[in-house]
Amino acid sequence: MKINDKYDPGHYRASDTRYDKMQYRRCGKSGLLLPMLSVGLWHNFGHTDNLENGRSILRISFDHGITHFDLANNYGPPYGAAEESFGRLFRQDWKPYRDELILSTKAGWDMWPGPYGTLGSRKYLIASLDQSLRRMGVDYVDIFYHHRPDPDTPLEETMAALDHIVRQGKALYVGISQYQPAEADRATEILRSLGTPLLIHQPRYSMFDRWVEGGLLDVLEKQGVGAIAFSPLEQGILTDKYLKGLPEDSRMVKDGRYLTKDKLTPELLEKVRNLNEIAKQRGQSLAQMAVAWLLKDPRITTVLVGASSPKQMLDNIGCLDNLEFSPAELNEIAKWI
Repeated sequence: MKINDKYDPGHYRASDTRYDKMQYRRCGKSGLLLPMLSVGLWHNFGHTDNLENGRSILRISFDHGITHFDLANNYGPPYGAAEESFGRLFRQDWKPYRDELILSTKAGWDMWPGPYGTLGSRKYLIASLDQSLRRMGVDYVDIFYHHRPDPDTPLEETMAALDHIVRQGKALYVGISQYQPAEADRATEILRSLGTPLLIHQPRYSMFDRWVEGGLLDVLEKQGVGAIAFSPLEQGILTDKYLKGLPEDSRMVKDGRYLTKDKLTPELLEKVRNLNEIAKQRGQSLAQMAVAWLLKDPRITTVLVGASSPKQMLDNIGCLDNLEFSPAELNEIAKWI
């Protein structure tokens, strides 16, 4: 982590106008409202990243009414680093605002060696959240997710662990991520029978990854469960950054774990160019249009956006200035997705 312990970030006082423009949606049939944009700490909050850049991103987010900060146990690198970085920032900036924040974390992917550091057992989930709370320096999270389905652990055990965590007071709500429609439906029923309703599902969803339209959104609507879409920009593909080559500061160049050069085929770039032209006609960047396109569906409670700079975060927030699509625009977009 790039930290200057002698650097004084200055006392943070949140903007008095932070709630003036942000729009909020009810999460499923719960009492919880979430901002239409949430900020993710998947990237740019590891030990190799500049902590002051991360601080600026989060300050700008909160100053514009983004109250939901989303983490996971294995965000970094290394694993746990994003929670540690956030814990430091929380103590310095956000502790006075804890009751205005929705903090979430997750467990499900590999976290520590051996059979008890991954997937969905009761042992793993409860131990992982205890570790996350220590790293973040908080007594509870607002939302705790099972990060991915576990094909081997009985779903009843995994959901019972989530219920237990809520009853312990370590999380106020629970969620799931990347569950297929039938799995999500069953998980919802199990949790309801235990007395802990499923609040939210976090699926991957973008113009170029539309699997949720094959039944998941219908299940969530039927069950009264919210949805928070992650990777809305397809790891940066749904922006204009790769239309003129590979920028040195791009994620593809700096960190090829999730986005590799072979994905940028001529066919894909042609789609991106055409979508970029539609966005220009709307007075938006392609990134803004891609997020707005997801929010056109009221079943999407919020879209999870990341940023590598404060400027990029402001660009994300700018999508809220134009959320309406004409039938002609939707038809034109449909040709390229």
